[in-house]
Amino acid sequence: MTHALALDIPAGVPWIDFTREFDAPVEAVFNAHRDPELVRQWLGPRGYEMQIQRWDFTSGGGYHYTHHDGDNVYGFRGTFHTVRDNDIAIQTFEFEGAPDEVAIEFMRFVDLGDGRCRLEGRSVGRTVEGRDMMVASGMEKGMAEGYDRLEEIVAQAAVTPSSAPALG
Repeated sequence: MTHALALDIPAGVPWIDFTREFDAPVEAVFNAHRDPELVRQWLGPRGYEMQIQRWDFTSGGGYHYTHHDGDNVYGFRGTFHTVRDNDIAIQTFEFEGAPDEVAIEFMRFVDLGDGRCRLEGRSVGRTVEGRDMMVASGMEKGMAEGYDRLEEIVAQAAVTPSSAPALG
C-alpha cells in the first residue's frame, strides 16, 4: 500500500514539516537511508540518474551527490550531525544551485509496530524566501516520488528477501 507524503508548509516561517508512513519495519527504512547503493535507487524524482560522490551516514559524516536529468546536473551536499540507528538523523542540506541557503533537517524514524513505520521530518531554512524557493522548485514532487520509490524497495525486500538488496 502506498501512503501519501504529507507536507505542512506554514506561511511566514522558514521551515517545512513532513511525514510519510511505510509498510516496512523501521530498520529497513533506516537502512535504506544509510546504504548508499539503496539511497541511489530511491532518493529524488523518477527519471533522474543519481551519482553519489560521498555518503557517510554516521554522526559527523557527510554527503555529496548529483542528480542528472539529460544535460542538467543538480548537486547537493551536507553534513550528518547526529545519526542514531533506527531513531534519528540530523543533517544539513544544501542545493548547490542556491548557495547560502543551507537548511538543517531533522528526521525521526518511528516504529508503528506490525512491521510499519513513519518518517517524521522538519527542514529549517535560513530564510522564508529560501524555503519558498525550495518549495517552488518542485521539491514536493521529488520528495513524493522518492518516498514512493523507497516504499517499493522496502516492500520488495519484505516479499522476496532472498533476491532483494540487503537491508540489514
